[in-house]
Amino acid sequence: MSDTVSRRKFLKSSAIIGAAATATTLASPALAQEAGLKWKIVTSWPKNAPGVGVNAQRLADKITAMSNGELTVSLFGAGELVPPFEVFDAVSSGTAELGHATPYYWQGKDPSFHFFTGVPFGLMAHEHAAWVQFGGGQALWEKAYAPFGVVPFYAGSSGPQAGGWFSKELNSLEDFKGIKMRIAGLGGEVMRRIGVNTVLLPPGEIFAAMQSGAIDAAEWIGPWNDLAFGLYKVAKYYYMPAFHELGPALELTVNKAKYDALPDHLKEIIKNAAMASSYESLADFTYHNITSFKPLLEKEGVELRFLPSDVVDALGVQAEIVLKELGDSGPLAGEIYDSFSDFRAQATTYSAVSDQRAMAMRAQVLDK
Repeated sequence: MSDTVSRRKFLKSSAIIGAAATATTLASPALAQEAGLKWKIVTSWPKNAPGVGVNAQRLADKITAMSNGELTVSLFGAGELVPPFEVFDAVSSGTAELGHATPYYWQGKDPSFHFFTGVPFGLMAHEHAAWVQFGGGQALWEKAYAPFGVVPFYAGSSGPQAGGWFSKELNSLEDFKGIKMRIAGLGGEVMRRIGVNTVLLPPGEIFAAMQSGAIDAAEWIGPWNDLAFGLYKVAKYYYMPAFHELGPALELTVNKAKYDALPDHLKEIIKNAAMASSYESLADFTYHNITSFKPLLEKEGVELRFLPSDVVDALGVQAEIVLKELGDSGPLAGEIYDSFSDFRAQATTYSAVSDQRAMAMRAQVLDK
């Protein structure tokens, strides 16, 4: 065989091999995306509910986009795959890989979960985020969820919530006795101890329960959500702010076995998507609560009220008793209680000369 013929065969073979390699290279991203992981995220919120449902969807979309399709997340609203109060169990069992809700919905698993969401007279949203991120809260949270095979991440806050809607005006502690109220978290236990008949209903059932008279009062989130859910149509006395949710937390939960099996870069994407969502969620709630407040108060018959001072004092006494009992309920609960209480004390000292004074100075100038 001549050198010329051999050279031609070599060049032809090289071209075929090169073309095949190029085709494989070009096809690989599409193949990788097609073969990527498909995860489900279940929520306790109606799909597209202002703030909660919307930001759950944004979080799912963030993970999908940031992973370039390596991890595609599909969202299921409350009741679509599992009932709203079974999100934690779904993630724990692997029915869904991810969940978006709030920790106090699972307090029946371990009452210490309350510390990672809304504590009566507790931390503001920025203070809670600080405790979780830098004050040891994240490690304690992971420790509390570990027996259930779930990994938690902080995913934002509504900021201070509203105290709720009441069918009658509350002028004294006596007026609370016998009221049937939808209220979540430790606030419900505190209310129970001053004579309120408390019940926890999923968000989607609040309006109907108020309308039918099954309950006399309800707290949900704040002006934005209260306006969207139409709660002003079924009660007229609007109390602000909530004593029990000054900076309640949203969470992203992940099935631990599925999370541990991920490559490191996908773990980082989930972690950082949750962090980005925490900022976005708080900004979303803050903006829309501010802009929804005036339109809500302009609805026919709505009257803004504040809790009487003696009621606040009574709630405060009961709240501290409830928190101490919670801290005494077990070794881990005690460890979390000590960490939370210590940081709350420091935050209260600092806010007295920072946040509170800053707001007072602004009001002094702008209210003239």
